[in-house]
Amino acid sequence: MSIELYSSGDLAALRRAGAVAAATLAYVGDQLCSGMCTAEIDRLVREDTRRRGGRPSQLGFQGFPAAVCTSRNDVVCHGIPSSEEWLEEGDILNVDVTTCLQGFHGDTSRTFFIGPPGPEARHVVETAEQCLMAGINAIRPGAQLGDIGWAIQRTADAAGCTVVRDYCGHGIGRHMHQPPEVPPTGRPGTGLILRPGMAFTVEPMVNQGRAQTRLDRDGWRVVTVDGSLSAQFEHTVIVTADGHEVLTLAPEPPRPHS
Repeated sequence: MSIELYSSGDLAALRRAGAVAAATLAYVGDQLCSGMCTAEIDRLVREDTRRRGGRPSQLGFQGFPAAVCTSRNDVVCHGIPSSEEWLEEGDILNVDVTTCLQGFHGDTSRTFFIGPPGPEARHVVETAEQCLMAGINAIRPGAQLGDIGWAIQRTADAAGCTVVRDYCGHGIGRHMHQPPEVPPTGRPGTGLILRPGMAFTVEPMVNQGRAQTRLDRDGWRVVTVDGSLSAQFEHTVIVTADGHEVLTLAPEPPRPHS
């Protein structure tokens, strides 16, 4: 397994792609509301990505028919936007945006509340975000992939949630998916040793109930086997000389003029 170590010029290109993906995700997230169909999210992603000079990496990838994944409630990942799926108060919705800009990819997702969340929805979403940050905080030169998975797993366990093992993070750069795989579970001190210049995603999928999933009849949507809620957060991260850098942080809102 060959893991690319990116040059400073390539890392700058990755930063630009990550910033565009993050900006599109923030733009879409600001417009989510009850009564919106998920096909409208796809339209917004296409238009905003094009406006920022990129193209949606997911569109056509292995036959995927949309520019974004929209995964609602018990859908773990890879939900296809539809004109027949409408957001309702109390839903949770993961929006997964990947942007290709000048030959490099940035990948990020967030789970949003549609209206005020119930206690179970709030708990699983907050736990998923905590798992993401725990995994990212384990990234530094000399650490290993197992350290990331262990940090995610113990955070979910402590909250009484489960981590989906069927899907994982991945290397990213010149391709949307490339080595290494970044499992969301693991043992400390095992797996690939991290080196400066590596780039990959961390993207734990956390279930309120059982960890097991099944593939829907459409061949794309992955759902929880018990119908429980599932939440996911994702960032693109690079290993730096002294730690890590997150490339897909949401842009800061403009400050008001004094």
